[in-house]
Amino acid sequence: MTSIKNIALPDIGDFDEVEVIEILVGIGYKINTDDSIITLESDKASMEIPSPFTGIVTKIDVSIGDKIKQGDVILSVESEDDDLQNTNQSAETKHSKPQIVPVVVPDIGDFDEVEVIEILVSAGDELSVEDSIITLESDKASMEIPTPVAGKVIDINVALGDKIALGGLILNVESMDVEKAPKTPTETKIENPTPAPIPTPSTPVPVTTNTIQAISTLPKGNSHASPSIRKLARELGIDLSSITGTGQKGRVLDTDLKNYVKQIITSGNLGGGIPKTPVIDFSKFGDTETLALSRINKLSGKHLTACWLNIPHVTQFDEVNINQMEAYRQEQKANGVKLTPLVFIMKALVQTLKNHPRFNASLDESGENLIIKKYFNLGIAMDTPKGLIVPVIRDVEQKSLPDLAKELFETSKNAREGKLKPADMQGAGLTISSLGGIGGTQFTPIVNAPEVAILGVSRSYFKPAWNGENFTPALTLPLALSYDHRVIDGAQGARFMAELNDTLQNMKGIV
Repeated sequence: MTSIKNIALPDIGDFDEVEVIEILVGIGYKINTDDSIITLESDKASMEIPSPFTGIVTKIDVSIGDKIKQGDVILSVESEDDDLQNTNQSAETKHSKPQIVPVVVPDIGDFDEVEVIEILVSAGDELSVEDSIITLESDKASMEIPTPVAGKVIDINVALGDKIALGGLILNVESMDVEKAPKTPTETKIENPTPAPIPTPSTPVPVTTNTIQAISTLPKGNSHASPSIRKLARELGIDLSSITGTGQKGRVLDTDLKNYVKQIITSGNLGGGIPKTPVIDFSKFGDTETLALSRINKLSGKHLTACWLNIPHVTQFDEVNINQMEAYRQEQKANGVKLTPLVFIMKALVQTLKNHPRFNASLDESGENLIIKKYFNLGIAMDTPKGLIVPVIRDVEQKSLPDLAKELFETSKNAREGKLKPADMQGAGLTISSLGGIGGTQFTPIVNAPEVAILGVSRSYFKPAWNGENFTPALTLPLALSYDHRVIDGAQGARFMAELNDTLQNMKGIV
C-alpha cells in the first residue's frame, strides 16, 4: 500500500536558515533511502540532504535560492509502507537473478539531439553505479553520462559521431540492480541530474557596471564545480561554462574563477559587448536549405572569433622571386624526388625564426611576459572534408626536405581520414596557411592564438622582373604575414619578411 510522505529539513546544526543551491531530483524521479535530494549552503559549509524514504517524487516545495529552516517541507514522495518495503527488499534479495537492463539517454536538459564524442566502456567491462559510459557534446557544453546500474556491459548501441536524444538506447548491462533501471526510455532519470537553471541573483556583487555587462549573467551549459564555486559565480554573474577548469575531469577551481575575472578586468574588455547581427527569415525571399555545421566548423569558428577579437592584427604583404627554388625542385623531380614548395617555405621559415625569436613565442596568461620557444614546431593548416584543422610538424629544423615532404603527405592523409589525435594538433610555435594549391593572389590570415604570428601563402605566378638590362620572367610567390601588434611592431615585421624573402630567393640554409 502506498502513501504520500513529506520530507522535511532535519536538524542540520546551529543554523537558523540555509540557502538551497541545487535541486538534485525532479518530479517523477525514483529515489532510494539516503539518496541526496537537495544541496544547501551556509556561510560555513555546503551539505547534501538525503531522503529518509524510498519512493517516487510527486511534488517539490522549494526552489533554488530559497532559504529554509528545520521542519520546512522539501518535497513529497509516493512511498510504500516501511514494513512492506522491507519485506519486498528481502524477497528481491533472495530471488533476484541477473537481468539485461537497457541503459538509455537520461534527461540532459534543453537539447533535442547531442553528439557522441567518446565511448568510455567496451563490451565485457564491469561497471559500478555512476561510472561514466559515454561523453556527449552539444554546441554549449560536453557532459559525461553515468550508468544508473552496476553490472557487465553486454553490447554497445551507439558509435562515435552518432546524434542521440532522450530515451535513445546507449548499451545493455547484465545487472542485479533491476530496481534502479528505468522502466521505459521516456521515464529515464539519472540519480544526479543536471540542476535546474539558476536565476540571475537579485543583488549581484558590485564589481562595476561595465564588468557585469561584460560577463554573461546566465549559465549556458553544464560545468563541474563545487557548490561554493557555483554560488560565487552566480554572485559575480559569471557563466561557468565559459571557464576551462584545471581540476580533475575539468572541474572549475577557485583559482580558475579568479583568473577568469582578472583576465576580463585587465584586458579592458568591459564594454557592453558586440552588437548581434539581425535575425532574418530568409525563406521569405525564396527557397532555402539549412545545413548543420560540422563539429570542426563550430569549434574552429569560436576559436577564430576569439583570436580576431583579442589580438590586434597587423598583416604585412610581400612577394619573393622563387626561380632558384623552382629550378632545384624540378631538378629533384627529374631524379625521382617530389618536393612541394611548402617544404622549402617551412625550412626557410625556421631559419628566419632562429634570428627573430619573438615570432616563435607566446604571451603568458598575464599578458606581461613573453614565453620564447626554443623548439621549432610548425602548424600547417589543412583542408579536410569536415573543415579546417591545423596539425603540427615537429622539429622541422632537424628534418631534410624529403623527410618533411613524406611527413606532410602522411599527415595530410590522416587529416582527411579523421585519424589525427588532439596531441597531433598541439605545440606549434607558428602556423603556415597555404592556399597555393587552390588559387588567389593574397589573403589576410588570422593569428592562431596562443601563437603571435601566422604566414599566409598564395599561388605563385609569373611576372616580368627588371634585371638591370631587360625584363625577364620571374616566378613570384605572394606572402602575407599577420602578427600580434602587442608583441611585434611594424619594423620587426618588415625585417622578418625581408630575411624570409632573402632566404627563399637565394636558398640560404634550405638545402
